[in-house]
Amino acid sequence: MPDARNVTYDSKMMPTANEAERSVLGCLLLDKDAFYKVGDLLEVDDFYHDHHQYVYSAIVTLAQKAQPIDMVTVATQLEADGKLDLVGGPELLAEVQNEVPLPTHIFQYAQLVKHRSTLRRLIRAGTEVAELGYQADKPAEELLEAAEKRIFSISQTFLKDRFVHLKEILNASYEKFAEIHENPELATKNRIPTGLRDLDQRVNGGFNPSDLVIVAARPSMGKTALALEFAQHAAVNQGKKVGIMSLEMSKEQLVERMFCAQLEIDSWKLQKGKLSESDFDRMGPVMDRMGSAPIYIDDSMGSSLVELRAKVRRLQMEQGLDMLLIDYLQLMSVGGSSGFASTNRVQEISEISRSLKQLARELHIPVVALSQLSRGVEARDDKRPRLSDLRDSGAIEQDADVVMMLYRDDYYNPESDQQNQLEVNVIKHRNGSVGKEVIFFDRARMKFADLEKGMVNMY
Repeated sequence: MPDARNVTYDSKMMPTANEAERSVLGCLLLDKDAFYKVGDLLEVDDFYHDHHQYVYSAIVTLAQKAQPIDMVTVATQLEADGKLDLVGGPELLAEVQNEVPLPTHIFQYAQLVKHRSTLRRLIRAGTEVAELGYQADKPAEELLEAAEKRIFSISQTFLKDRFVHLKEILNASYEKFAEIHENPELATKNRIPTGLRDLDQRVNGGFNPSDLVIVAARPSMGKTALALEFAQHAAVNQGKKVGIMSLEMSKEQLVERMFCAQLEIDSWKLQKGKLSESDFDRMGPVMDRMGSAPIYIDDSMGSSLVELRAKVRRLQMEQGLDMLLIDYLQLMSVGGSSGFASTNRVQEISEISRSLKQLARELHIPVVALSQLSRGVEARDDKRPRLSDLRDSGAIEQDADVVMMLYRDDYYNPESDQQNQLEVNVIKHRNGSVGKEVIFFDRARMKFADLEKGMVNMY
């Protein structure tokens, strides 16, 4: 690839800020503390001219060694680096020091340097992305991921967080708490409620944006049904935009489950054509209500992290997205050129859980991921799951903000007096309390309700 310094883009020269670069260097030579005002913002590559890069590199070296920064020390460091003559000798240092308009404006000068550097990075990234289009021997999804990472790396370089004084955070927090005091409904405004009163109370009114929520259970406990209940309540009753990535069931199976729950009929009636006239009459309104709900389903088999991120970002861009549901985590793969061996499943699952948490933060939405539990549960007398039962990796426990573990006593004990009851044990809650809630679960209808209400309707 040609040197970007010699490349023109649409017949235009590469954007530079020569005067700002010299002003930054001059400020650094004048003020011994100036580096610490811009050291986290500027990198050596942000300077366009080679001789400016050499000077700034020498300053960075001195700062890393906690040595003073001035004309003499910088010249000495440049000489040690073999670059003093290349920058024009001590004369250049004297020139940039004498040209500084206002030393107190160093941060503004640095921002201008960073801005022009970002423009150059975009031009170079565009050239590199164009080159990717000619690599026909590589999978398209891998090339798209590489292009996406290239652009994302620019935003990460430019948009850096800085330390904020405690007073600023306190003031913002006070304003938020004052608003909530005046209008308590604001406390749960941005949360996604589960639709189940007791469970909502346990998780402080619903799922927070940026939360990674793990719903874990052994097979046939009802984790997919419960997650679909969350999705339906959010979309049908709250108007929230929900994405569902199903790696186990087809989109037709998922819709059938949701339809039975909304219609409140046994699934076998639907499959065998045993609907009553009243059931059939209710189908139209239910289909209209479901059809207007903003739920988007993808049932691609073998989805990788590369595909997932691309699809979810596209969905948020095109339709908007308030919550993402993944069924289920252990069926995902890292994909691409991750470097993880297929046999190292623990390391791969760790990468997946970490990436899901990053995706939740990046898109500012709760990500609800279902997870299988290890078979060790079946070997115990008490088969209620524990955190240590999370299959394949302890990283899931570490990355998750909320971990819910499900247990049905009537599954293991058909004569149990806890028929149609699902225990939801919130075993980890980063921003709230933990504890167990028992809810009603009508498995035939795939329907959930608060325990008291469900039992009354059942009998």
